[in-house]
Amino acid sequence: MVRKPSSEIYSVAAAALVMVIYVVFSSVFDRQLLQSSSFSQGTLQQPWESRRIKQAPQPPQETTSASITCDRSHTNYDLCSINGSCNLDLKTGTLTLMDPTSAPLVEKIRPYPKKADNWIMPRIKELTLTSGPLGLPRSCDITHDLPAIVFSAGGYTGSIYHDLMDGFIPLFITANSVYPDRDFIPVVVNAKEWWMPKYIDILGTFSKHKPILLLDKESVATTHCFTSAIVGLITHWPMTIDPTQIPNSKSLVDFHNLLEKAFTTNISTLITHKPRLMLVSRYGNIGRVILNEQEIKEMLEDVGFEVIIFRPSKTTNLKEAYKLIKSSHGMVGVHGAALTHLLFLRPGSVFVQVVPLGLVWASKPCYESPAKTMKLEYLEYKVNVEESSLIEKYNRDDLVLKDPIAYRGMDWNATKMKVYLKEQDVSLDVNRFRKHMNEAYKKAKIFMDING
Repeated sequence: MVRKPSSEIYSVAAAALVMVIYVVFSSVFDRQLLQSSSFSQGTLQQPWESRRIKQAPQPPQETTSASITCDRSHTNYDLCSINGSCNLDLKTGTLTLMDPTSAPLVEKIRPYPKKADNWIMPRIKELTLTSGPLGLPRSCDITHDLPAIVFSAGGYTGSIYHDLMDGFIPLFITANSVYPDRDFIPVVVNAKEWWMPKYIDILGTFSKHKPILLLDKESVATTHCFTSAIVGLITHWPMTIDPTQIPNSKSLVDFHNLLEKAFTTNISTLITHKPRLMLVSRYGNIGRVILNEQEIKEMLEDVGFEVIIFRPSKTTNLKEAYKLIKSSHGMVGVHGAALTHLLFLRPGSVFVQVVPLGLVWASKPCYESPAKTMKLEYLEYKVNVEESSLIEKYNRDDLVLKDPIAYRGMDWNATKMKVYLKEQDVSLDVNRFRKHMNEAYKKAKIFMDING
């Protein structure tokens, strides 16, 4: 038997990891994912598609013949277009092309950009798109002289990471791809009762019209008509907006500007004599908790920061959170969903990601790359074996500690995820961490002196 060179083996393994990385960290922060049958069987779903696309999505062309078309070629989302006047029945979740001369057609779609996730997709409401002379709907109760974009606010909603990554960032991409210069009506499927009040400010930046909600509970028998419709959302790489894939070249910086518009606040009256640092706090039995958080806070204050403990939850008021974070000069926290709030920081602020053992591979795409795109001063602190609580559960020679990459291998299943994401807490070496935060302080102080 001829043994392949180790470099070739590592290359193959690396390529395989890249192929599955999206499916993994699209849900690495979710308790639900650990229950997913696809992961419990030690398998991963389809690989993430190439970031290069054949052609930018086009808006429905009302000058051509009315039709329904669906693009199902993408790994993580389907996108359907109803090209012509259409009727939405809220009770049945059916969209019908209102053209009796169109060919008979029935399409089904779950408008959530996690098509490869076999655990969550059955929980997304399935919509029916129909055309043809039979079964035309009754006349419209409400007529809109605008197109609609139909998407789901279900799935992993409730985590700021997923609310943005699976919801508003894809909505931003889709709106700028198909209706870049036109208003539209947002139609939201699977919306929980708390969702609309929490995100009303962000929704208002996409459209001046009130969204139409298809709640998880039974909807009333009302019909809405639109000039056309897009059903589904386009998504790129996690926490990424690729300007080369959007006709108007919008990027994550533009999404940050949209948040600024949504939560407009004046920080000029905020006076501070020390750089203000947001210490993102994880708490409870969720994993990746800083066990010596109070000691770390005191050290950061000794370095020179004004430290604010930030503990976001599903009920956190986003406008207040935005105001608080925008007024700061930096943020630090352990790799996790709450670091998504980096999108609230001003460009030039300092962002420090504490990377637990075994999670280096996820740290870059989830937060390092977005932070650098946002022009933040990015710093990273990698937890060593002595700082990880896993040392209390595993022998020092165990692959879990000795070589996380080898332990993970190509079979990144629920059991292995749980080790690094759920079972691991950190107790940071104060003196070692201080050296990193001294550098962060210098950068934050310069930023404060220039920008206030």
